[in-house]
Amino acid sequence: MKYHLKNAVLKCSLSAIFAAMSGSVAASGFALIEQSVSSMGNAYAGGSAIAEDATTVYFNPAGMSRLSGTQYAVSVQGIQPSTKFSDGGTTAAPFQSAGGNGGDAGGMTPVPNVSFVTEINKQIKFGLEINSPFGLQTNYDPNWIGRFQAIKSSLQTVNVNPAVSYQFNDSVSLGAGVSFQHITGELSSGVNYAAAIYGGALLQGATLQQAAAAGAAAAGQQGVSTVKGSSDSYGYNLGALFNFGTETRVGITYRSQVKQSLSGTVDFTNVPTALAASSKFANGNIKLDITLPDSFSTSVVHQVNPNYDVMADVTWTGWSAFQSLNVIRSDGSTLSSTTENWKDTWRVSVGSTCRYNENWTSRFGVAYDQSPVSDAYRTARIPDQDRTWLALGGQYKPTKSSSLDFGYAHLFVKNTSINNDQSASGAGTLVGTYASSIDIISLQYGQSF
Repeated sequence: MKYHLKNAVLKCSLSAIFAAMSGSVAASGFALIEQSVSSMGNAYAGGSAIAEDATTVYFNPAGMSRLSGTQYAVSVQGIQPSTKFSDGGTTAAPFQSAGGNGGDAGGMTPVPNVSFVTEINKQIKFGLEINSPFGLQTNYDPNWIGRFQAIKSSLQTVNVNPAVSYQFNDSVSLGAGVSFQHITGELSSGVNYAAAIYGGALLQGATLQQAAAAGAAAAGQQGVSTVKGSSDSYGYNLGALFNFGTETRVGITYRSQVKQSLSGTVDFTNVPTALAASSKFANGNIKLDITLPDSFSTSVVHQVNPNYDVMADVTWTGWSAFQSLNVIRSDGSTLSSTTENWKDTWRVSVGSTCRYNENWTSRFGVAYDQSPVSDAYRTARIPDQDRTWLALGGQYKPTKSSSLDFGYAHLFVKNTSINNDQSASGAGTLVGTYASSIDIISLQYGQSF
């Protein structure tokens, strides 16, 4: 009976994950730290050291040594970002109307995950986590003022992470896992055909006046280019857990880079007759390489008394691996190239947990999360900025073998300035500010056998 129940839960969770929409950014860059509701209430402070349920497979596989029997956890986190642009002197794309501010580029997205741990023997544990560690979605009104720079940007990952842990003694445990990761992406933007006709006239020897007349005659002609692709790759994660007496634990975790090479297609709409023969606007196959960053975390949890714990975490993420975004056609020519120049980041968090009785627990946490994006390289696709977390959560245990975790977090995002000059490509110069915030509501069910 238990075997059938566990399989049913895993199948339902898998279906939910693969049916989920593209993830919305909650951690900085396009990372998704939301892999555990029990840890979210602490703003993920102590994430590599808490190890109180099956979600430790992702945060620190060595933490499985603290679990006994068989456990699973199923959760869903609703991420609601708000991203609103205010114009501050944008130069519209040549030969095109300006357009509005784009509306709210954010939108509610469910991010589900499932974790499973079972005991091979007293020293060895096996675990499996299925989650989405990276995700992004910004979606502007199709006729907004920055449409020639970005309309929709979407990235989704599904990560399958089996892992093992080995407990050497009461003080030291080690863990390791492998991540099999599938990624899909979509990038769309407006295409300024009128500017292309103007540029084509110049290349054919027309005078500036003649070229300007050709562009003016084509004024308003535009379409949409959509790039879609997918890829599969793998990485690994390592962890260690150290017990200093019965009151203090320290966890360290490393997650490797995952190098993805997406293959897919580009599609152009409404190509005018004058440009129909141009290879620049031909539909076809493309490739896009992206390196998802590695990370290193150190966490500590200290039991002040039997009812009260405090915890902290410091995490480094190697976002400097993301230097450019290049879309390459199958013949080797460059369809588009965007300089990113991202930098490595730090995330720090502190939190506390209070156990009132055998049934009820409350959690609190705050965090500061650096953005990898500098002002000089900010784009409309990822208008990222530093953020501060304020998180609350709790747990109710209806029985000794089951638990219901819940949490809420509000992320205060600094106002973001942008001055992105793409006038040379006919996309205009986007100048203004972004007002952003993120709300997260989460729920998790856990069961042990």
